Amino acid sequence: MAVKTSNIYGKITISDTSVAKIAHYSAIDCYGISDLVSRRFTDSLVELFNKSSAAKGVRVETVNNKINIDLYVILKDGININAVKESVAATVRYNVETFTGMRVNKINVNVVGVRV
Repeated sequence: MAVKTSNIYGKITISDTSVAKIAHYSAIDCYGISDLVSRRFTDSLVELFNKSSAAKGVRVETVNNKINIDLYVILKDGININAVKESVAATVRYNVETFTGMRVNKINVNVVGVRV
């Protein structure tokens, strides 16, 4: 699927992959995030062949031009989990909305593990 909008400049279509890349880079830059973890089998296969997946650990679903994002993260040890989750969600929401001009409906930050 893709997010579609139109304005005075014409029709704009943004793919889910592009939104996932924006979300991935935004999340990985946040304090307390060690890595994002792939939750799909195809992402794991890509990693086996030494190809980097820019959207690893991100699942984007578009329903009625509303964006829902699921993030699967590994946190650093010794930090406040809830504070990092809120910070990541706010940062990703801001960056996706700024870059795409679309509204984000929901962001779920799933903590998969903690890395020492």
